[in-house]
Amino acid sequence: MIFQALFGCMDFTGWLLFSFVVLLLTDVVRNWRPHSFPPGPWAVPFLGNVFTGVDFKTMEKLAKEYGPVFSLRRGSERMVFISGYKMVKEALVSQLDSFVDRPIVPLFHVVFKGIGIVMSNGYLWKKQRKFTNTHLRYFGEGQKSLEKYTEEECHFLCEAFKEEQGKPFNPQYTISNAVSNIICSVVFGHRFEYSDQSFCKILELDSEAVLLAGSAQTQLYDAFPGLMKYLPGPHQTVHANYKEIEVFLQKEIERHQEEWNPDDPRDYIDVYLAEMEKKKDPQAGFNIETLLVCTIDLLEAGTESAATTLRWALLYMMHYPEIQKKVQAEIDRVVGQSRQPTLADRPNMPYADAVIHEIQRMGNIVPLGFPKMASKDTTLGGYFIPKGTAITTILSSVLFDKDEWATPDIFNPEHFLDSEGNFRRRDAFLPFSAGKRVCLGEHLARMELFLFFTCLLQRFTFSAVPGEMPSLEGVHGFTYSPESFRILAMPR
Repeated sequence: MIFQALFGCMDFTGWLLFSFVVLLLTDVVRNWRPHSFPPGPWAVPFLGNVFTGVDFKTMEKLAKEYGPVFSLRRGSERMVFISGYKMVKEALVSQLDSFVDRPIVPLFHVVFKGIGIVMSNGYLWKKQRKFTNTHLRYFGEGQKSLEKYTEEECHFLCEAFKEEQGKPFNPQYTISNAVSNIICSVVFGHRFEYSDQSFCKILELDSEAVLLAGSAQTQLYDAFPGLMKYLPGPHQTVHANYKEIEVFLQKEIERHQEEWNPDDPRDYIDVYLAEMEKKKDPQAGFNIETLLVCTIDLLEAGTESAATTLRWALLYMMHYPEIQKKVQAEIDRVVGQSRQPTLADRPNMPYADAVIHEIQRMGNIVPLGFPKMASKDTTLGGYFIPKGTAITTILSSVLFDKDEWATPDIFNPEHFLDSEGNFRRRDAFLPFSAGKRVCLGEHLARMELFLFFTCLLQRFTFSAVPGEMPSLEGVHGFTYSPESFRILAMPR
């Protein structure tokens, strides 16, 4: 009777206030931090920590305040962030099976649908990754190996730079096209000319999508996908770009289906079609839809990181001309000018190898790695992390860990050289991540970086356009990339 009388006296404003209080209490109870869960900043009711920056520098500040294992809440979802070499190694290497799954990332789930190589889980992921690994090796070691493809592409890239005749130009999409042609040769069986406008458009669309995917506004989609899909914003551009990329790749797949000869597989798509024909393991997901997602995975993985690293390489050579000269002197001594560098030269070129590794370290291409998920209840750093919790390993905190690097914030190739000038590997060098989800294309990327970098420095000296020295501060997207810049490539 008392409640009926109370409710009967409430006007619209009272009902509104009452409803808000109920919703607020529900949100507080539902999102109460679990016992022994990693600490983190106070979360705004309903919204969580959506106003906290999503860039790696903000994450590193939070790590200093809350420790190497901390948490944030996006909407109603809690995420755990792991910082520093020791804790990242504990998560990815020591606890090899604890964080092997991928969470659903709403922004990407629209495109990748939890299938393919990168965003899949369980049995399907294992079968797709194993199949791709096997056939990357097969086409990489066949009659025309990946190294030969790369050596040929180095020649085309150098010729394109030569055509600029020492005048200012932006190298971004020429580099992206050159790098992408290596994986395209494996996946599609052919390369694309730098003048191919349709493929240039695909590279531009993908670059824009990768850049926008890391913005704070776009990542609101991950916190509130049900609402954001109806609202305008950069997330709509990301999805529209991927749709255009899918149309382009679908045409490549259809062309392969028309020309397919099961007795003479030419490339990855051909062998994938052959696997589909077997129809012996439906759970492995070998179908046209998964093939389309796999080609997106391979195109992006085989293009973005290595191409962005090479752009950083040109930028650092402009800023450190004395290091550029030392690399060129080593190339001249070991290779000379009568032939291109090959992978067999790498053991005899420790300084060039060290410079490439330092470019990767300082370039910090994927500072927050790719999100993973606790595949079982586990403990990390003394905190309890329930199964299904999304985690992010802050790879930038490893590459700049003050306990691992003598001068973490300074470009210093000596990090990768011993006292006698020999190349030395570093445990804290994890630009490709580590563990079972380590980058599938690490071997290919390392080969490409060495061959492209040494070929370019063998043929050219790079310098800034007068009055246009580009900044070493990068742009925060899903990857960390240099701002657009022009360069001078003077033939040697």
